[in-house]
Amino acid sequence: MSNELQNFLSLPYEELEELNLHAKQQRKNRVDPGKIQEERLKYLTDEKRIKAVTVMFSDLEGRLHMLDYDKKFLVNSWDNLTFDGSSIRGFTAQKESDLRLGMDWSAFYWTPSDVFGSGKVLVFGEVIDKDGSPYGADMRGILKAYAKGKFKSDGYTLNAANEIEGFLFNGLDAERRYHETGKFEYVNTGGYYHSMPSDPLRLFIDKAAEVQRAMGFENEKDHPEVAPSQFEINYSYGEVVAAADQIQLYKLICRQVATKMGLTACFLPKPVVGVNGNGMHTNVSITKDGKNLFWDPKGEEKVSKMAWSFVDKILTHGNDICLMLNASVNAYRRLDPHFEAPNQIKASAVDRGSMVRIPIGNEKSSRVEVRSVGPDANPYMVLYSVFKTGLDGHTSKIKNLRQADRYLPDNIYTALENFNKAEWTTKLLGEDVKGRYSELKQASADRCARLLGTVVKTQEVQFHHEVYNQWLWNQF
Repeated sequence: MSNELQNFLSLPYEELEELNLHAKQQRKNRVDPGKIQEERLKYLTDEKRIKAVTVMFSDLEGRLHMLDYDKKFLVNSWDNLTFDGSSIRGFTAQKESDLRLGMDWSAFYWTPSDVFGSGKVLVFGEVIDKDGSPYGADMRGILKAYAKGKFKSDGYTLNAANEIEGFLFNGLDAERRYHETGKFEYVNTGGYYHSMPSDPLRLFIDKAAEVQRAMGFENEKDHPEVAPSQFEINYSYGEVVAAADQIQLYKLICRQVATKMGLTACFLPKPVVGVNGNGMHTNVSITKDGKNLFWDPKGEEKVSKMAWSFVDKILTHGNDICLMLNASVNAYRRLDPHFEAPNQIKASAVDRGSMVRIPIGNEKSSRVEVRSVGPDANPYMVLYSVFKTGLDGHTSKIKNLRQADRYLPDNIYTALENFNKAEWTTKLLGEDVKGRYSELKQASADRCARLLGTVVKTQEVQFHHEVYNQWLWNQF
Protein backbone atom coordinates (compact mmCIF):
# COMPACT_ATOMS: atom_id res chain seq x y z
CA MET A 1 0.00 0.00 0.00
CA SER A 2 1.27 3.44 -0.90
CA ASN A 3 2.04 5.73 2.03
CA GLU A 4 1.83 8.90 -0.05
CA LEU A 5 -1.36 9.98 1.73
CA GLN A 6 0.03 9.30 5.21
CA ASN A 7 1.62 12.05 7.24
CA PHE A 8 2.90 10.17 10.28
CA LEU A 9 5.73 11.34 12.53
CA SER A 10 9.16 10.23 11.29
CA LEU A 11 12.12 12.14 12.69
CA PRO A 12 15.85 12.11 11.85
CA TYR A 13 18.04 10.23 14.35
CA GLU A 14 19.79 13.43 15.45
CA GLU A 15 16.48 15.09 16.32
CA LEU A 16 15.30 11.95 18.12
CA GLU A 17 18.43 11.98 20.26
CA GLU A 18 17.88 15.63 21.24
CA LEU A 19 14.27 14.97 22.26
CA ASN A 20 15.12 11.82 24.22
CA LEU A 21 18.09 13.40 26.00
CA HIS A 22 15.92 16.34 27.04
CA ALA A 23 13.30 13.98 28.48
CA LYS A 24 16.05 11.98 30.19
CA GLN A 25 17.45 15.14 31.80
CA GLN A 26 14.01 16.10 33.08
CA ARG A 27 13.75 12.70 34.69
CA LYS A 28 17.23 12.98 36.17
CA ASN A 29 16.44 16.43 37.56
CA ARG A 30 13.24 15.10 39.17
CA VAL A 31 11.08 17.68 37.43
CA ASP A 32 7.61 17.80 38.99
CA PRO A 33 5.50 14.93 37.53
CA GLY A 34 2.52 17.24 37.10
CA LYS A 35 4.56 19.60 34.93
CA ILE A 36 5.86 16.74 32.78
CA GLN A 37 2.34 15.32 32.43
CA GLU A 38 1.02 18.68 31.25
CA GLU A 39 3.91 19.04 28.80
CA ARG A 40 3.46 15.54 27.32
CA LEU A 41 -0.30 15.86 26.92
CA LYS A 42 0.10 19.21 25.20
CA TYR A 43 2.72 17.72 22.89
CA LEU A 44 0.48 14.77 21.99
CA THR A 45 -2.45 17.13 21.36
CA ASP A 46 -0.44 19.52 19.20
CA GLU A 47 1.58 16.95 17.22
CA LYS A 48 -0.92 15.86 14.58
CA ARG A 49 1.48 13.34 13.01
CA ILE A 50 1.31 10.92 15.99
CA LYS A 51 -1.31 8.21 15.47
CA ALA A 52 -0.73 5.98 18.52
CA VAL A 53 1.00 5.78 21.90
CA THR A 54 2.58 2.45 22.85
CA VAL A 55 2.23 1.85 26.59
CA MET A 56 4.62 -0.72 28.09
CA PHE A 57 4.66 -2.67 31.34
CA SER A 58 6.36 -5.82 32.60
CA ASP A 59 4.87 -8.88 34.27
CA LEU A 60 6.25 -10.57 37.38
CA GLU A 61 8.84 -12.56 35.41
CA GLY A 62 10.01 -9.49 33.50
CA ARG A 63 8.30 -10.21 30.19
CA LEU A 64 7.58 -6.92 28.40
CA HIS A 65 3.97 -6.22 27.35
CA MET A 66 2.95 -3.47 24.93
CA LEU A 67 -0.43 -1.94 24.15
CA ASP A 68 -1.09 0.59 21.40
CA TYR A 69 -3.65 3.27 22.22
CA ASP A 70 -5.05 5.59 19.60
CA LYS A 71 -3.52 8.99 20.32
CA LYS A 72 -6.82 10.87 20.45
CA PHE A 73 -8.36 8.29 22.74
CA LEU A 74 -5.36 8.33 25.08
CA VAL A 75 -5.30 12.11 25.37
CA ASN A 76 -8.91 12.03 26.60
CA SER A 77 -8.80 8.81 28.65
CA TRP A 78 -5.21 8.43 29.93
CA ASP A 79 -6.39 8.41 33.55
CA ASN A 80 -8.90 5.60 33.04
CA LEU A 81 -7.08 2.82 31.18
CA THR A 82 -7.92 -0.75 32.23
CA PHE A 83 -6.72 -4.18 31.13
CA ASP A 84 -7.36 -7.82 31.99
CA GLY A 85 -4.77 -8.73 34.63
CA SER A 86 -5.81 -12.40 34.67
CA SER A 87 -4.25 -12.79 31.21
CA ILE A 88 -0.84 -11.76 32.57
CA ARG A 89 1.20 -14.55 34.20
CA GLY A 90 1.74 -13.79 37.87
CA PHE A 91 -0.90 -11.04 38.04
CA THR A 92 -4.55 -11.31 39.15
CA ALA A 93 -6.84 -14.33 39.30
CA GLN A 94 -9.71 -14.54 36.80
CA LYS A 95 -12.31 -13.62 39.43
CA GLU A 96 -10.54 -10.32 40.15
CA SER A 97 -9.09 -9.56 36.75
CA ASP A 98 -9.37 -5.82 36.12
CA LEU A 99 -6.31 -3.65 36.66
CA ARG A 100 -5.52 -0.10 35.63
CA LEU A 101 -2.60 1.39 33.75
CA GLY A 102 -1.23 4.73 34.87
CA MET A 103 1.19 6.78 32.78
CA ASP A 104 4.76 7.45 33.91
CA TRP A 105 5.03 10.51 31.71
CA SER A 106 8.70 10.99 32.62
CA ALA A 107 9.50 7.63 30.94
CA PHE A 108 8.57 8.86 27.46
CA TYR A 109 10.54 7.91 24.31
CA TRP A 110 10.62 8.98 20.68
CA THR A 111 11.58 6.07 18.41
CA PRO A 112 13.20 5.66 14.97
CA SER A 113 10.44 5.08 12.43
CA ASP A 114 12.54 2.69 10.33
CA VAL A 115 12.69 0.26 13.27
CA PHE A 116 9.48 0.88 15.26
CA GLY A 117 7.22 2.29 12.57
CA SER A 118 6.15 5.88 11.99
CA GLY A 119 3.64 7.89 13.96
CA LYS A 120 4.27 6.28 17.38
CA VAL A 121 5.87 7.16 20.70
CA LEU A 122 6.56 4.93 23.71
CA VAL A 123 5.75 5.45 27.37
CA PHE A 124 6.15 3.16 30.37
CA GLY A 125 3.01 2.42 32.32
CA GLU A 126 2.41 1.86 36.02
CA VAL A 127 0.13 -1.00 37.03
CA ILE A 128 -2.53 0.16 39.51
CA ASP A 129 -4.80 -2.01 41.65
CA LYS A 130 -8.57 -1.63 41.79
CA ASP A 131 -8.35 0.54 44.92
CA GLY A 132 -5.97 2.99 43.22
CA SER A 133 -2.80 1.81 44.98
CA PRO A 134 0.34 0.58 43.15
CA TYR A 135 -0.13 -3.08 42.20
CA GLY A 136 1.93 -5.40 44.44
CA ALA A 137 3.18 -7.65 41.62
CA ASP A 138 4.38 -4.77 39.45
CA MET A 139 8.09 -4.83 40.26
CA ARG A 140 8.65 -1.57 38.42
CA GLY A 141 6.27 0.17 40.79
CA ILE A 142 7.90 -1.49 43.80
CA LEU A 143 11.38 -0.41 42.65
CA LYS A 144 10.18 3.13 41.93
CA ALA A 145 8.58 3.46 45.38
CA TYR A 146 11.71 2.11 47.08
CA ALA A 147 14.04 4.47 45.20
CA LYS A 148 11.74 7.43 45.89
CA GLY A 149 11.62 6.52 49.58
CA LYS A 150 15.41 6.33 49.88
CA PHE A 151 15.78 9.72 48.23
CA LYS A 152 13.20 11.25 50.55
CA SER A 153 14.54 9.69 53.78
CA ASP A 154 18.30 9.69 53.16
CA GLY A 155 18.89 11.84 50.08
CA TYR A 156 20.19 8.75 48.22
CA THR A 157 20.05 8.48 44.45
CA LEU A 158 20.35 4.83 43.42
CA ASN A 159 22.34 4.41 40.20
CA ALA A 160 22.82 1.42 37.93
CA ALA A 161 24.31 0.39 34.61
CA ASN A 162 24.03 -3.08 33.12
CA GLU A 163 26.32 -4.87 30.70
CA ILE A 164 23.90 -7.04 28.76
CA GLU A 165 25.27 -9.83 26.57
CA GLY A 166 23.31 -11.56 23.84
CA PHE A 167 23.71 -13.92 20.91
CA LEU A 168 22.80 -13.27 17.30
CA PHE A 169 21.52 -16.39 15.54
CA ASN A 170 20.58 -17.10 11.94
CA GLY A 171 16.93 -17.09 10.95
CA LEU A 172 13.75 -15.53 12.24
CA ASP A 173 12.24 -16.83 15.50
CA ALA A 174 15.17 -19.16 16.18
CA GLU A 175 14.07 -19.63 19.80
CA ARG A 176 10.45 -20.37 18.95
CA ARG A 177 11.53 -22.86 16.29
CA TYR A 178 14.12 -24.57 18.48
CA HIS A 179 11.77 -27.51 19.11
CA GLU A 180 11.89 -28.13 15.34
CA THR A 181 15.60 -27.58 14.70
CA GLY A 182 17.23 -28.58 18.01
CA LYS A 183 20.08 -26.10 17.45
CA PHE A 184 21.09 -22.47 17.07
CA GLU A 185 23.19 -21.35 14.11
CA TYR A 186 25.90 -18.69 14.54
CA VAL A 187 26.14 -15.74 12.15
CA ASN A 188 29.77 -15.14 13.12
CA THR A 189 32.52 -17.29 14.67
CA GLY A 190 35.10 -14.57 15.32
CA GLY A 191 35.10 -14.09 19.09
CA TYR A 192 36.12 -11.32 21.48
CA TYR A 193 36.37 -7.89 19.79
CA HIS A 194 36.72 -9.63 16.40
CA SER A 195 34.22 -8.93 13.67
CA MET A 196 34.79 -7.71 10.13
CA PRO A 197 33.17 -4.36 9.27
CA SER A 198 30.57 -5.82 6.90
CA ASP A 199 29.69 -9.16 8.50
CA PRO A 200 26.16 -9.66 9.92
CA LEU A 201 27.21 -9.37 13.57
CA ARG A 202 28.98 -6.04 13.03
CA LEU A 203 26.11 -4.67 10.94
CA PHE A 204 23.66 -5.69 13.66
CA ILE A 205 25.74 -4.11 16.45
CA ASP A 206 26.12 -0.90 14.43
CA LYS A 207 22.40 -0.59 13.75
CA ALA A 208 21.34 -1.44 17.32
CA ALA A 209 23.86 1.09 18.67
CA GLU A 210 22.48 3.76 16.32
CA VAL A 211 18.94 3.15 17.59
CA GLN A 212 20.07 3.23 21.22
CA ARG A 213 21.92 6.49 20.64
CA ALA A 214 18.83 8.02 19.04
CA MET A 215 16.77 6.95 22.07
CA GLY A 216 19.07 8.75 24.48
CA PHE A 217 21.05 5.81 25.87
CA GLU A 218 24.33 7.78 25.75
CA ASN A 219 26.40 4.91 24.37
CA GLU A 220 29.90 4.13 25.60
CA LYS A 221 31.23 1.16 23.62
CA ASP A 222 30.06 -1.89 21.69
CA HIS A 223 31.81 -5.05 20.54
CA PRO A 224 31.57 -8.76 19.80
CA GLU A 225 31.92 -10.79 23.01
CA VAL A 226 33.99 -13.89 23.88
CA ALA A 227 31.64 -16.52 22.42
CA PRO A 228 30.98 -16.84 18.68
CA SER A 229 28.18 -14.58 17.44
CA GLN A 230 27.89 -12.87 20.84
CA PHE A 231 27.54 -9.12 21.38
CA GLU A 232 27.50 -6.42 24.05
CA ILE A 233 26.50 -2.77 23.64
CA ASN A 234 27.32 -0.60 26.65
CA TYR A 235 25.73 2.69 27.66
CA SER A 236 25.91 5.16 30.52
CA TYR A 237 24.78 5.02 34.13
CA GLY A 238 21.26 6.07 35.06
CA GLU A 239 18.92 6.47 38.01
CA VAL A 240 17.74 2.99 38.96
CA VAL A 241 14.21 2.98 37.45
CA ALA A 242 15.43 4.57 34.22
CA ALA A 243 18.27 2.02 34.14
CA ALA A 244 15.80 -0.86 34.45
CA ASP A 245 13.61 0.66 31.73
CA GLN A 246 16.66 0.83 29.47
CA ILE A 247 17.29 -2.91 29.97
CA GLN A 248 13.81 -3.62 28.63
CA LEU A 249 14.34 -1.20 25.75
CA TYR A 250 17.81 -2.62 25.00
CA LYS A 251 16.42 -6.11 24.52
CA LEU A 252 13.44 -4.79 22.55
CA ILE A 253 15.72 -2.78 20.24
CA CYS A 254 18.06 -5.73 19.67
CA ARG A 255 15.21 -8.10 18.90
CA GLN A 256 13.56 -5.60 16.56
CA VAL A 257 16.77 -4.82 14.66
CA ALA A 258 17.65 -8.52 14.38
CA THR A 259 14.18 -9.37 13.09
CA LYS A 260 14.46 -6.73 10.37
CA MET A 261 17.72 -8.44 9.32
CA GLY A 262 16.07 -11.88 9.23
CA LEU A 263 17.99 -12.90 12.38
CA THR A 264 17.27 -13.57 16.07
CA ALA A 265 18.71 -11.75 19.08
CA CYS A 266 18.75 -14.21 21.97
CA PHE A 267 19.14 -13.47 25.68
CA LEU A 268 19.02 -17.01 27.01
CA PRO A 269 21.81 -17.22 29.61
CA LYS A 270 23.33 -20.36 28.04
CA PRO A 271 21.78 -21.22 24.67
CA VAL A 272 24.88 -23.14 23.51
CA VAL A 273 27.04 -25.34 25.73
CA GLY A 274 30.81 -25.31 25.34
CA VAL A 275 31.07 -21.52 24.98
CA ASN A 276 30.61 -18.58 27.33
CA GLY A 277 27.05 -17.73 28.26
CA ASN A 278 25.18 -14.43 28.39
CA GLY A 279 25.48 -12.38 31.57
CA MET A 280 23.99 -9.10 32.72
CA HIS A 281 26.70 -7.68 34.96
CA THR A 282 24.93 -5.19 37.20
CA ASN A 283 26.98 -2.16 38.26
CA VAL A 284 25.53 -0.13 41.11
CA SER A 285 26.43 2.92 43.17
CA ILE A 286 24.74 5.44 45.43
CA THR A 287 25.14 9.21 45.30
CA LYS A 288 24.04 11.97 47.66
CA ASP A 289 24.16 15.65 46.72
CA GLY A 290 26.21 14.64 43.68
CA LYS A 291 28.83 12.76 45.75
CA ASN A 292 29.56 9.07 45.07
CA LEU A 293 29.17 7.40 48.47
CA PHE A 294 30.98 4.26 47.28
CA TRP A 295 34.24 6.13 46.63
CA ASP A 296 37.03 6.38 49.18
CA PRO A 297 40.60 6.84 47.85
CA LYS A 298 41.95 5.61 51.21
CA GLY A 299 39.59 2.65 51.55
CA GLU A 300 40.25 -1.00 50.75
CA GLU A 301 40.28 -1.28 46.92
CA LYS A 302 39.50 2.47 47.03
CA VAL A 303 35.87 1.99 47.96
CA SER A 304 34.14 3.19 51.10
CA LYS A 305 33.05 1.32 54.22
CA MET A 306 29.49 1.85 53.02
CA ALA A 307 30.31 0.05 49.77
CA TRP A 308 31.90 -2.87 51.63
CA SER A 309 28.89 -3.09 53.94
CA PHE A 310 26.70 -3.20 50.82
CA VAL A 311 28.84 -6.02 49.42
CA ASP A 312 28.78 -8.00 52.68
CA LYS A 313 24.99 -7.94 52.75
CA ILE A 314 24.79 -9.11 49.12
CA LEU A 315 27.13 -12.00 49.97
CA THR A 316 25.14 -12.86 53.09
CA HIS A 317 21.91 -13.15 51.09
CA GLY A 318 23.50 -14.49 47.87
CA ASN A 319 21.67 -17.80 47.99
CA ASP A 320 18.43 -16.20 49.17
CA ILE A 321 18.12 -13.91 46.14
CA CYS A 322 19.74 -16.18 43.54
CA LEU A 323 16.37 -17.14 42.01
CA MET A 324 15.58 -13.46 41.51
CA LEU A 325 18.89 -12.88 39.70
CA ASN A 326 18.85 -16.20 37.80
CA ALA A 327 15.24 -16.69 36.89
CA SER A 328 15.19 -19.62 34.46
CA VAL A 329 16.17 -23.27 34.20
CA ASN A 330 18.71 -22.36 31.54
CA ALA A 331 20.33 -19.72 33.78
CA TYR A 332 21.95 -22.41 35.92
CA ARG A 333 23.94 -23.71 32.97
CA ARG A 334 25.72 -20.37 32.94
CA LEU A 335 26.86 -20.73 36.55
CA ASP A 336 29.60 -23.06 35.32
CA PRO A 337 33.14 -22.31 36.56
CA HIS A 338 34.72 -23.43 33.27
CA PHE A 339 33.59 -20.24 31.55
CA GLU A 340 34.45 -17.40 33.94
CA ALA A 341 31.11 -18.03 35.65
CA PRO A 342 30.48 -15.88 38.74
CA ASN A 343 29.22 -18.75 40.91
CA GLN A 344 31.44 -18.19 43.97
CA ILE A 345 29.75 -16.26 46.78
CA LYS A 346 32.70 -14.01 47.43
CA ALA A 347 34.00 -10.55 46.51
CA SER A 348 37.14 -9.74 44.57
CA ALA A 349 38.74 -6.93 42.62
CA VAL A 350 40.25 -9.34 40.10
CA ASP A 351 38.61 -12.80 40.23
CA ARG A 352 35.83 -12.88 37.63
CA GLY A 353 34.50 -16.09 39.16
CA SER A 354 33.30 -14.05 42.14
CA MET A 355 29.65 -13.16 42.52
CA VAL A 356 30.66 -9.58 43.35
CA ARG A 357 33.56 -7.67 41.82
CA ILE A 358 35.04 -4.29 42.75
CA PRO A 359 36.07 -2.75 39.40
CA ILE A 360 38.83 -0.16 39.12
CA GLY A 361 37.19 3.23 39.54
CA ASN A 362 37.54 6.86 40.50
CA GLU A 363 35.40 9.42 42.29
CA LYS A 364 32.91 9.38 39.43
CA SER A 365 32.90 5.70 38.45
CA SER A 366 33.47 3.85 41.75
CA ARG A 367 30.90 1.07 41.95
CA VAL A 368 30.04 -2.48 42.94
CA GLU A 369 29.47 -5.07 40.21
CA VAL A 370 27.11 -8.00 40.80
CA ARG A 371 28.22 -10.48 38.13
CA SER A 372 25.89 -13.43 38.71
CA VAL A 373 22.81 -11.88 37.06
CA GLY A 374 21.27 -13.50 33.99
CA PRO A 375 19.94 -11.27 31.16
CA ASP A 376 16.54 -12.97 31.25
CA ALA A 377 15.75 -11.92 34.84
CA ASN A 378 13.16 -9.24 35.61
CA PRO A 379 15.36 -6.09 35.63
CA TYR A 380 13.14 -4.30 38.14
CA MET A 381 13.26 -7.28 40.49
CA VAL A 382 17.04 -7.55 40.05
CA LEU A 383 17.75 -3.93 40.90
CA TYR A 384 15.22 -3.83 43.73
CA SER A 385 16.65 -6.98 45.33
CA VAL A 386 20.26 -5.81 44.91
CA PHE A 387 19.71 -2.33 46.37
CA LYS A 388 17.33 -3.30 49.16
CA THR A 389 19.57 -6.22 50.14
CA GLY A 390 22.73 -4.10 50.03
CA LEU A 391 21.17 -1.31 52.09
CA ASP A 392 18.66 -3.03 54.36
CA GLY A 393 19.81 -6.65 54.53
CA HIS A 394 21.75 -8.44 57.25
CA THR A 395 25.47 -9.17 57.52
CA SER A 396 26.44 -12.76 58.25
CA LYS A 397 28.91 -13.70 60.96
CA ILE A 398 30.51 -16.25 58.64
CA LYS A 399 34.26 -16.14 59.12
CA ASN A 400 36.06 -14.43 56.24
CA LEU A 401 32.71 -13.74 54.52
CA ARG A 402 34.25 -12.07 51.47
CA GLN A 403 36.40 -15.10 50.60
CA ALA A 404 34.42 -17.97 52.14
CA ASP A 405 34.18 -21.28 50.27
CA ARG A 406 30.52 -20.88 49.27
CA TYR A 407 28.81 -21.35 45.92
CA LEU A 408 25.59 -20.40 44.18
CA PRO A 409 23.20 -23.21 43.18
CA ASP A 410 23.89 -25.15 39.99
CA ASN A 411 20.20 -25.93 39.38
CA ILE A 412 16.87 -24.15 39.73
CA TYR A 413 15.47 -26.61 42.29
CA THR A 414 18.12 -25.71 44.86
CA ALA A 415 17.60 -22.02 44.09
CA LEU A 416 13.86 -22.46 44.62
CA GLU A 417 14.43 -24.19 47.95
CA ASN A 418 16.73 -21.38 49.12
CA PHE A 419 14.28 -18.72 47.95
CA ASN A 420 11.25 -20.35 49.59
CA LYS A 421 12.81 -20.88 53.01
CA ALA A 422 14.52 -17.48 53.25
CA GLU A 423 12.89 -14.95 55.57
CA TRP A 424 14.66 -12.22 53.64
CA THR A 425 12.80 -12.91 50.37
CA THR A 426 9.50 -12.64 52.26
CA LYS A 427 10.58 -9.22 53.51
CA LEU A 428 11.56 -8.24 49.98
CA LEU A 429 8.40 -9.30 48.18
CA GLY A 430 5.74 -10.03 50.78
CA GLU A 431 4.17 -13.47 51.15
CA ASP A 432 1.66 -13.10 48.31
CA VAL A 433 4.04 -11.98 45.55
CA LYS A 434 6.76 -14.34 46.80
CA GLY A 435 4.30 -17.22 46.49
CA ARG A 436 3.25 -16.22 42.97
CA TYR A 437 6.84 -15.91 41.79
CA SER A 438 7.76 -19.25 43.36
CA GLU A 439 4.80 -20.96 41.64
CA LEU A 440 5.86 -19.59 38.25
CA LYS A 441 9.44 -20.77 38.74
CA GLN A 442 8.30 -24.18 40.00
CA ALA A 443 6.09 -24.63 36.93
CA SER A 444 9.01 -23.68 34.70
CA ALA A 445 11.28 -26.16 36.49
CA ASP A 446 8.73 -28.97 36.30
CA ARG A 447 8.44 -28.56 32.53
CA CYS A 448 12.13 -29.35 32.11
CA ALA A 449 14.48 -32.19 32.89
CA ARG A 450 15.53 -32.14 36.56
CA LEU A 451 19.17 -32.85 35.70
CA LEU A 452 20.58 -30.37 33.21
CA GLY A 453 23.12 -32.70 31.62
CA THR A 454 25.49 -31.44 28.94
CA VAL A 455 23.01 -30.75 26.13
CA VAL A 456 20.51 -27.89 26.09
CA LYS A 457 17.07 -29.48 26.36
CA THR A 458 14.28 -28.35 24.06
CA GLN A 459 12.04 -27.56 27.04
CA GLU A 460 14.58 -25.04 28.41
CA VAL A 461 13.97 -22.96 25.30
CA GLN A 462 10.38 -23.87 24.46
CA PHE A 463 9.04 -22.99 27.92
CA HIS A 464 11.41 -20.13 28.66
CA HIS A 465 9.52 -17.08 29.92
CA GLU A 466 11.10 -14.73 27.37
CA VAL A 467 10.16 -16.91 24.39
CA TYR A 468 6.84 -15.51 23.22
CA ASN A 469 5.13 -18.73 22.17
CA GLN A 470 1.75 -19.01 23.85
CA TRP A 471 0.67 -21.72 21.39
CA LEU A 472 3.47 -24.03 22.51
CA TRP A 473 2.98 -23.20 26.19
CA ASN A 474 -0.67 -24.21 25.94
CA GLN A 475 0.35 -27.68 24.79
CA PHE A 476 2.04 -28.43 28.10
